[in-house]
Amino acid sequence: MSLLQLLQPVGKNRYRLPKMGDMQVEALVYLDEVLLRESLDEESVRQLRDAACLPGTYRAVLGMPDIHSGYGLPIGGVMATDAEVGVVSAGAVGMDINCGVRLLRTNVPAKEITRKRLEQLVAAITRRVPTGIGMATPDRTWRGKVLQEIFVKGSRAVVAEGYGRPRDVEHTEENGCLSFANPDALSQRMLKRAVQLGTLGGGNHFLEVQRVEEVYSPSLAEVLGLEVGSITFMIHTGSRGFGHQICTEYSAMMAKEAPRQGIRLPNKGLAAAAINSEMGQAYLGAMACAVNYAFANRQIVTHAVRQAFAEVFAERDQSIGLDVVYDVAHNIAKFEEHEGRRLLVHRKGATRALPPGHQQNPPVYQATGHPALLPGSMGTSSYVVVGKPQVSETFCSVNHGAGRVMSRGEARRSISEQALQKSMGGIITNAENYRQIIDEAPSAYKDIDRVVNVLADIGMVEKVVRVAPLAVIKGSGE
Repeated sequence: MSLLQLLQPVGKNRYRLPKMGDMQVEALVYLDEVLLRESLDEESVRQLRDAACLPGTYRAVLGMPDIHSGYGLPIGGVMATDAEVGVVSAGAVGMDINCGVRLLRTNVPAKEITRKRLEQLVAAITRRVPTGIGMATPDRTWRGKVLQEIFVKGSRAVVAEGYGRPRDVEHTEENGCLSFANPDALSQRMLKRAVQLGTLGGGNHFLEVQRVEEVYSPSLAEVLGLEVGSITFMIHTGSRGFGHQICTEYSAMMAKEAPRQGIRLPNKGLAAAAINSEMGQAYLGAMACAVNYAFANRQIVTHAVRQAFAEVFAERDQSIGLDVVYDVAHNIAKFEEHEGRRLLVHRKGATRALPPGHQQNPPVYQATGHPALLPGSMGTSSYVVVGKPQVSETFCSVNHGAGRVMSRGEARRSISEQALQKSMGGIITNAENYRQIIDEAPSAYKDIDRVVNVLADIGMVEKVVRVAPLAVIKGSGE
């Protein structure tokens, strides 16, 4: 019998894989019946089962509504391990450490932006932000001593250099910095790849001009500064090759170290080490450097975007707005308190969403819960939501976007240029050739509306606004 056939419904939009074999805890997947039938694959469930076999896993390993198979833990996976006796897994964090999303609000009504101005804006941004795999920053500001500061201080180091506003840090998860970063845990190969600050990668990374299409909660939207018909800007990028190198090297080292620690690995992608071991602490220190690097990367890109808007609109960027609504990570491991326990929560393709009143909310969002940003595909809507008290069931985690239903290779083989153009409508892109973005076509992804409603319909999140793309900047490669 397949693992898919072993899933048991346990309430609305929840399916349980009971403990079996070496599983320490059960697995739970959050899907509606349609997504379960049409998008959940056997490999994703197997990866959840494997993660549940790791020592010290707590209560349940979770699959979010955008779940699809990845390396080690599935994308859309959440795994919490006991901080004292549990393990840390590089594969359960992911290759692109602190891949995340930042949303900017503006005072600009969408009706005032012509297609020509959108094209000018795309051109002005792409002149400032290198895009694609392997692209390095042209700005030598981010070398030497400042880079060391970024490893330990994150986006605060960038703002201190004049690339941002103080409130940007206050509107960033963890204030843009994990405190346990340790540059001494970085190898020379890792350091050599820390040359991509202020750049956009390939794959699903993007920069997007958007319009607020629908407001679901006027009171929450007001707190976030979002109005129907206004322009927003979304940034989706991470730690680039630096984070990839850290994951690659530490996964290999953990795979060799695990037997010496008495850890039986269910699969190579879940190579792990005891949190309190020398290896575990070294990885966490290196990972935190990449987390801080990614927060800094999005901060530098924000500065470039503000410059581009100021150029195109011939106004100061402050008068346009371009305030950070929030910045959230979705490939990360952090120590958090849940159910009276100190846990290391691994989120791989999953987003933190703290409910109202949670002490770790930033002061500005203490009463509402901080926003979680859930992008769709480049031709579909994205959502801003907040967590509700029920979200504690998932260690305060939600999905990180729509989730793929088609591999990149399959998308390239099966989606035509005509189909892509039809799905994109009048959305402007920077792509010179449709093949540069065909694997990111909307039909390669799940229905973002349905994915978001999985958790909204069971009271875990409240939808605040829906935004739609007007112009999208993508980088080539994956």
